[in-house]
Amino acid sequence: QVHMMESGGGSAQPGGSLTLSCKVSGLNIRDYCMGWFRQAPGKEREGVATIDAGGRSTYADSFEGRFTVSRDIVENTLTLQIEALQSEDTAIYYCGAEGRGGSWCPPLANWFTDWGQGTQVTVSS
Repeated sequence: QVHMMESGGGSAQPGGSLTLSCKVSGLNIRDYCMGWFRQAPGKEREGVATIDAGGRSTYADSFEGRFTVSRDIVENTLTLQIEALQSEDTAIYYCGAEGRGGSWCPPLANWFTDWGQGTQVTVSS
């Protein structure tokens, strides 16, 4: 059974940084397309970044620069580092996993089938 647990969210001030983690059990992330997504109030879930089985990362438009996705295949953990936080970054952040597609690993929410419960990030002064 796949289980993904996000952590690291919380409240932060604009300009600060946060590091989110997603601890995974039930699958080996080195074999999967893994991704970070977020959902702001009243909006659809949107892709932030993915990392494929080969370790290559892909960022959705407008997420290059301040967001960095990485993985630790020993700890079976996915990480998202967010720099220069903005109020617009306020959202629930989810990690997702998808075993199809080989190197096809797009930051598209409707491609992913396994999800964590999410971690809330709130950016305000």
